[in-house]
Amino acid sequence: MARKCYITGLGTASGNNRPHSLSATRRKWKANLHKVRIVDENGRVRRVYVSTRAMRSGLVKRA
Repeated sequence: MARKCYITGLGTASGNNRPHSLSATRRKWKANLHKVRIVDENGRVRRVYVSTRAMRSGLVKRA
């Protein structure tokens, strides 16, 4: 599964862990995705992964 929001395209972000010693090790921030049933732009009901930010902001028409 590609961890990407169907609506906004939000995906996994990468960066560094930075402790007090400032040594850098790589890490990832995963998107908060949920599998929901939505009505897409063609009127079909689909089950896709959507970020919680998109659901809260009203970008998703739930089925």
